[in-house]
Amino acid sequence: MVENFSEWFHDILEEANITDSRYPIKGMAIWMPYGFKIRKYTTEILKKLLDKDHEEVLFPMLVPESELAKEGIHVKGFEDEVYWVTKGGQRELNEQLALRPTSETAIYPMYALWIRSHIDLPIKYYQIVNTFRYETKHTRPLIRVREITTFKEAHTAHATKQEAAAQIEDFIELYKEFFDMLGLPYIISKRPEWDKFPGADYTMAFDAIMPDGKTLQIGTIHNLGQTFAKTFDITFEDKDGQHKLVYQTCAGLSDRVIASIIGIHGDDKGLRLPPIVSPNQITIIPILFKKGKEEVLSKCMQIKEQLESAGLRVNIDDRDIRPGKKFYDWELKGTPLKLELGPRDLENNITIAMRRDDSEKIELSLDDNLIDNIKDLLDKYEENLSKSAWDFQDQHFKFATNIDEISELVEDGNVVAFDWCGKEECGKEIEDKTGYDILGIWKDSKKDAKCISSGEPAKYVALIAKTY
Repeated sequence: MVENFSEWFHDILEEANITDSRYPIKGMAIWMPYGFKIRKYTTEILKKLLDKDHEEVLFPMLVPESELAKEGIHVKGFEDEVYWVTKGGQRELNEQLALRPTSETAIYPMYALWIRSHIDLPIKYYQIVNTFRYETKHTRPLIRVREITTFKEAHTAHATKQEAAAQIEDFIELYKEFFDMLGLPYIISKRPEWDKFPGADYTMAFDAIMPDGKTLQIGTIHNLGQTFAKTFDITFEDKDGQHKLVYQTCAGLSDRVIASIIGIHGDDKGLRLPPIVSPNQITIIPILFKKGKEEVLSKCMQIKEQLESAGLRVNIDDRDIRPGKKFYDWELKGTPLKLELGPRDLENNITIAMRRDDSEKIELSLDDNLIDNIKDLLDKYEENLSKSAWDFQDQHFKFATNIDEISELVEDGNVVAFDWCGKEECGKEIEDKTGYDILGIWKDSKKDAKCISSGEPAKYVALIAKTY
């Protein structure tokens, strides 16, 4: 898998019925039933977290060119990626309409209408929509696409700079909770000035190390300051009757979260899904013979109903095929726990359980403790999945004291930390020398540390890696 992760990833999307990339537009794919369920349960977790203090909305997909063009910095960041609608039927439109690359220029003109007074603040809205970007690089399903089908964007407005900064920290904690629930490891950094979101004061990002050693940006958080407020005239009247510009933030997640679940947790046999997003948390496989067939199937159904009453997602694979093929299929699809039940097991009042991360067969008694025992196995599986992922990241996080060490460490599949003076010209020089991108600032440097390139006093520990 590690040796040819790209091929493994492409194959598993097809074989596990996650997406189909044969749609006749490059960079656009179809969510298949099994994959759509993974997406559904993932977005449900995210919505539950956001709904604590945000409200969900839905904005139109089309953005007038006049609104997109208002923010020169923003348009400059996306101008080569915008899809344009130029006709309505056979008639040329008076104004081109953009398919949203992201929604700042759709949402903020409305914020200017809705926000009037300090009592309207803070405003915290989010939506989960599709966005379109004319990606010219090599497209990869879920990772680098032209239609992002699962784009969560949250947009907030605040009365003060301090409240906006606090919102950034809230988003960071929310993302940490979200990724922890998925068992995904992450690295948090502040993007360098030349790689921040267009129009933002600064950008915070979450990156994950994929099995091939490349990093995948899985979440971003932007402090927009008053840039967009000035452009779209988003003002409010404070308690003293003074009109002031709001301070804004935004935060985004995309299909890449699903890609990281698949890639980081998967193995040579296929998917290993966290129980919280697995379409089937438990798959029951009846071992059927002519004698006792009905009794076994009846017991399987009874177990299914018992587990479902405890809130678990369960399916029975009663297809008329060999049991070995069933085991293979559900290993490929990453079901966390399989239960095997045959006539002899029924006689002994047991079922044979197998965790997806462990080939060990465990006998479980079909008694009143069955639900608790199964939940315990799922908890242990979930813990191990997360631990394995974090262990992998820890093993692929290195520190370089000499710029000549960076290339070899990165080529070995590592994210590399190094001391940096923080100057943009020096940062770009490091990227030119090594051929890799600086992810961002990880933390402050220790006292007396020297920049790996300039030799000047270091301000930060920065990160560099191969990226998607």
